[in-house]
Amino acid sequence: MLQSVTRLIAAVAVVSLLPLSLTDPASDCPNYGDFSQQHHEPFSSGAWRLSSQRPESRCRTFNSTIVEDEIRRMEKTINDPDLFRLFENTFPNTLDTAIKWRGVAANNSNEELTFVITGDINAMWIRDSANQIAPYRYPILQNAEDDIASVFRGVINLQARYLVISPYCNSFQPPPESGIQPEYNGGQYNVIPAYEQNVVFTCNFELDDFGAFLQISHDYYNSTGDLAFFGKFQWIYAVQSIMGASRAMQEPTYDDDGRWVRPAYTFQSLTMTSSGTLSNNGIGNPVNRTGLVRSPFRPSDDSATYDFLIPANMMLSRYLESNANIMDQLPSAPKGLADEMRDMAAEIRAAIQNWGIVRAPNGKMIYAYEVDGYGGQNLMDDANVPSLLSAPFLGYSNREDEVYQNTRKFVLSRGNPFWCSGPVINAVGSPHIRPGAAWPMASIMRVITSDDDQEILSNIKAVLMSTDGLGLVHESVDSYDASTWTRQWFTWANGLFAQMILDLNQRKPALLKESFQPTFVD
Repeated sequence: MLQSVTRLIAAVAVVSLLPLSLTDPASDCPNYGDFSQQHHEPFSSGAWRLSSQRPESRCRTFNSTIVEDEIRRMEKTINDPDLFRLFENTFPNTLDTAIKWRGVAANNSNEELTFVITGDINAMWIRDSANQIAPYRYPILQNAEDDIASVFRGVINLQARYLVISPYCNSFQPPPESGIQPEYNGGQYNVIPAYEQNVVFTCNFELDDFGAFLQISHDYYNSTGDLAFFGKFQWIYAVQSIMGASRAMQEPTYDDDGRWVRPAYTFQSLTMTSSGTLSNNGIGNPVNRTGLVRSPFRPSDDSATYDFLIPANMMLSRYLESNANIMDQLPSAPKGLADEMRDMAAEIRAAIQNWGIVRAPNGKMIYAYEVDGYGGQNLMDDANVPSLLSAPFLGYSNREDEVYQNTRKFVLSRGNPFWCSGPVINAVGSPHIRPGAAWPMASIMRVITSDDDQEILSNIKAVLMSTDGLGLVHESVDSYDASTWTRQWFTWANGLFAQMILDLNQRKPALLKESFQPTFVD
């Protein structure tokens, strides 16, 4: 399958189309990786004096009047100058810096393609790219004809291509139509099934990639009602690929007679970190038959302790169900596929109830982060989404659910080994960095999943304090030192901050009228 699809892509004539909304940055435009590490005037007029981080218009990778209109509208809505500056920098950040190429498929000039880099890494992650463009559905994605809708279609189409070719891989090279030369990460890997390096950048199987593709499909359909789009091109084939790989990854380590079951996916890497490869000669730790789907790697790209990652299974279950409603309406969809999607969604949800809810040390029932079906359970949470904290954001549970509330209290406490607290920011961190390195992404998710005004206000203020004056959301920040951080150009986190502001504008607009200035300024 891999070789035949790759040959098909390479064999057809290369045709590209660059719409007028896509800018080809001039040669004298600064590298944003360098630009984003510097302070630029004009600074915000608040106490934090946040830098302006938008490239000038001619240097942006995509210009949208709809986005610019939304920024001007929000300027009248957000009272605090520092909060508005952070929104002004973060909301358009993906469009300003990360739309590396837009065009059409070589074998179909109607099939739009959009290649979105993560920011500081010149490759397209399925999960990241879905999250990077997600804020543009609030509230500007009004119909299937505007320029932002075209970006969505291009991302969905390119993700679908990748998922058909290599469903077990997580990040990908530019499409050949772009004319952009692939970049190789220098790693040494032994992965089954094999993949083509000119197509794949890294091949860590992360179940949340499937959820991300289904989520962006759900978002596009709900925002535009453009059902016809899903019957074209490769969307149905991508869903079939997801279903096939998910079924394969539900298989246990041993069959009913105790024989070892050769896994569909294995991964070994030459690395200096234990989280960069899988144990047990690339197989990972054994798992039992549960109905859950294995995720050997987490959304952080770190290897799992136990392969049944509960947040990723939550996400897959929720969006399989909603996308089944799209599949149901497509005349070209294979008979029974929508029902198969619903059946798998129900099976996973039941398995989470049976295997994913465990007793915490305080006696309360909570969701485990990972389990193995043998009694092994990992009680923690990671800032990367999907997380346990994000369950209502994913649409899996509501905020008032008792098990979720018990889990939330655990996650936001010292009971969670990756809870980081200090005078700068109190938030969930990740083993991807180190203890004490809080992720603003987790503070943002805490706001999105909260109805408590004081909790919301305090966490927004913490994010404002954590930018080191640069005016962008970092990957992680030392809880005691705002000048110690990782990744200044991380468009996923910036996009999530923008989603948070636009969400508050819908459900708690009065909070955007608040001041976020410090009480005392030195």
